[in-house]
Amino acid sequence: MSDPYLLHMFNPTKNVSPFDVNMAYEADFDDVIPYTGVALEDVRALTQDAVFSRRPRAMRRTGIFIGGRDFGLAMAMLDEARAAMVPPFAVSAFADPSGAVTTAAALMACVESWIGRQGGGELGGKAVYIIGTGPVAVCAGVLGARAGAEAVLTDFRGRDASLAVIADYNGRYGLTMQAGDSSSRERIDAFVPQAEVLVSASKADVRVLHADQLRHAARLLVAADVNAVPPLGIEGVGSHDFGKCIEGTPKSAVGVGALAIGDVKYKTHHALFQMMIETDTPIYIDHTTAFEVARRFASA
Repeated sequence: MSDPYLLHMFNPTKNVSPFDVNMAYEADFDDVIPYTGVALEDVRALTQDAVFSRRPRAMRRTGIFIGGRDFGLAMAMLDEARAAMVPPFAVSAFADPSGAVTTAAALMACVESWIGRQGGGELGGKAVYIIGTGPVAVCAGVLGARAGAEAVLTDFRGRDASLAVIADYNGRYGLTMQAGDSSSRERIDAFVPQAEVLVSASKADVRVLHADQLRHAARLLVAADVNAVPPLGIEGVGSHDFGKCIEGTPKSAVGVGALAIGDVKYKTHHALFQMMIETDTPIYIDHTTAFEVARRFASA
């Protein structure tokens, strides 16, 4: 085969995600080459090995995907890969650890779309409370804050734990994400009435918001849940819901469920891989690019 489409997958973890491999093949890469246990300091040499071994005309038929489970590390690895390029030996690269980038992009695009459909205007200025500080929660908070929302990340271990997580990202991206506390039902009860958006991005099979709590969500416009494993994260928001009214909420808030978000995530993920294949010049795909693409699918 002459100049096949090759995707090199750099993963700091011991395994490569089967989801990412499947998505790459569905996007028509001819071959996917996994690398595991990749450290940040390995990225430069691996990148240059991948690009210098191909003819210049085959650059657009080569890509790098960065996986793993750490959002911050994946962004640093993407920056390192980009810095290692030596034009004309330069290829496209895409970072999406644990699918967090495309999931968070789809999540926040759906939230933004339904704020607008609810007559609430834009995401900017909205009080967005995200329950969780994992990679999806962090990326969602970064996207929300960049869009001008008052993004608050809450941690089940308390406010100090949340503060430790967000401090690095606030400094890195010049943001003002705030720390919150979801260590108990009482702590959650304290912020629910202030929220215009509530997001469940905690670990799977844990219910973090109950129907009786949502009855006190006086300002709530949208509640979104990325957990598809029963019990769902937000009582009253079904996994297939896409703008369904949540019963008992004061302003008739709407819910967006995990499988509805997943549909937008899948389309976004596929479209980003397609962009890598179709581009004539190298592109570097991070959370901002993913959000731009997800917005198209969420508003369709």
